[in-house]
Amino acid sequence: MSQPPASAAVQRAEAVKDQMLQHDAFSHWLGLEVQEMGPGYCRLQFRVRPEMLNGFGILHGGVAFAAADSAFAFACNSHGRQSVALSATIDYLEPGRPDDLITVEAREESLKHKIGVYQLRLTNQHDTPLALFKGTAYRTSKEVL
Repeated sequence: MSQPPASAAVQRAEAVKDQMLQHDAFSHWLGLEVQEMGPGYCRLQFRVRPEMLNGFGILHGGVAFAAADSAFAFACNSHGRQSVALSATIDYLEPGRPDDLITVEAREESLKHKIGVYQLRLTNQHDTPLALFKGTAYRTSKEVL
């Protein structure tokens, strides 16, 4: 049985993600794999590697923040207008461990003409919440594609 064609908005979100990833060496270096895209939504995963650990042998907070920031960027640009972060905060709940499979899920909470607000959740393979990230984006008038 064939699946119905993706909506134009989902197709645009996928095209924006593809365009962004072509030029995003940092997300590639982190090993981020986008699992699902949609308008105002992104879910990605990455595996915790030894070089991502801090001096206590747990996931460095900067790596968790960077992965969330990438998911935030994919979600807020998914509508096709270039968006940039105005602010971002993160609350760390539990440490990531070596070889954890981290899932980062970004959801749009509010979208206005110039501002978008996003909530992100980072979890491990046991669905344990590791961090909560909130990002506010400024939406420029420039089209991504």
